[in-house]
Amino acid sequence: MRTLTTTILATVVGFGLAALNATARAEEKPGMVLKHIVMYKFKDDQKPEQVQEVVDTFAGLPGKIDAIIGFEHGTNVSKEGKSEGFTHLFAVTFRDEAGLAAYLVHPAHLHYVSVVKDRREKVIVLDYWTKE
Repeated sequence: MRTLTTTILATVVGFGLAALNATARAEEKPGMVLKHIVMYKFKDDQKPEQVQEVVDTFAGLPGKIDAIIGFEHGTNVSKEGKSEGFTHLFAVTFRDEAGLAAYLVHPAHLHYVSVVKDRREKVIVLDYWTKE
């Protein structure tokens, strides 16, 4: 088990470093920021304190990862009934793709992933450029 975990972690870090190298060469977008949106539908068996641990751990990332220049999160309050069970949204802002790539392989983010991975039923991740 330990070997499998080590192999998986090495693969994730390797892909992240490759992405970091590729995006470090990416053209900068003056006046723009990169938004990283993460939405979760949690498993039905999750207790409120387990979900709150996920929220608290994610909300702690801006204090640990310098590449994060903005952060918001909240729970769904829509009355439209179109959330398909997704309840939590996190929006992380970066100056550029290199910042996002560094975030993805940062030890604090990898720890966060270990907290959330078995608690979510579904996740949606979207990245987009927007004006500052």
